[in-house]
Amino acid sequence: MKRLKRRKPNRSRGGDVGIYLILILFGAFFAYPLIFAINNAFKPLDEIFLFPPKLFVQKPTLDNFQDLFVIMGKSWVPFSRYIFNTVFITAAGTVGHLIIASMGAFVLAKYKFPGSKLFFQLVILALMFSTYVTAIPNYLIMTKLHWVDTYLAVIIPAFASPMGLFLMKQFMEGIPDSLIEAAKIDGAKEGAVFMRVVMPMVKPAWLTLIIFSIQNLWNNKASNFIYSEELKTLPYALQQIINGGVARAGVGAAVSLFMMIVPVGIFIFAQSNIIETMATSGIKD
Repeated sequence: MKRLKRRKPNRSRGGDVGIYLILILFGAFFAYPLIFAINNAFKPLDEIFLFPPKLFVQKPTLDNFQDLFVIMGKSWVPFSRYIFNTVFITAAGTVGHLIIASMGAFVLAKYKFPGSKLFFQLVILALMFSTYVTAIPNYLIMTKLHWVDTYLAVIIPAFASPMGLFLMKQFMEGIPDSLIEAAKIDGAKEGAVFMRVVMPMVKPAWLTLIIFSIQNLWNNKASNFIYSEELKTLPYALQQIINGGVARAGVGAAVSLFMMIVPVGIFIFAQSNIIETMATSGIKD
């Protein structure tokens, strides 16, 4: 048997170095705001207003966080209530969005019925509208349903986000039909096929969907729909702290870091699944 020759890349060593330098440059460019925000949270006021601003903190301090906790303690509504509201809305909206988007995507991807193509075209059309365009129609609908100033005004619209349905459908189309048919031949019902065959195979996709949903809902102030103070979310409460003026610039930096922890932490934890989703979403049977 002839030994197979190892295929050499077409680019030169200099090309490899150039690519790595470009990647490092872009990586540093995108990491700069994150590093700046982290350092700002630990800067005293004199360093925050220093011009030109410095990237790294010179005299680290925890005063910004101490001031933030003092202000939280003076809140009319217990600060734990704001945290509960945000966690509840984020969890309920994410779970509901995942269930509805996955089930709808499974039907659109693996079943043909009258109007299925038209329905998916409407989903694609919905992706073109920003939340600012649909804000007034959403408010009118919530008013008619008497959901204004309730959790439902934020949770239910999150269920219908078209991005999740589009992402899950495109990924489920890559599942071979032969696997689904084999499961049905073995006696599996539709629910078992969906839960035991389809969902495990699209795990990277629904993990990505969870990340996007959490990031969207975690930073949602919900100020257009919720007016009762005991129902307001954490981003709204923290925004009111930042609006206190120049004297709260340090507290504002601490707030920015506090709001970044959850989305960035979740992304770092599941970044490999996002990469896998983007790499395999275009593969077909």
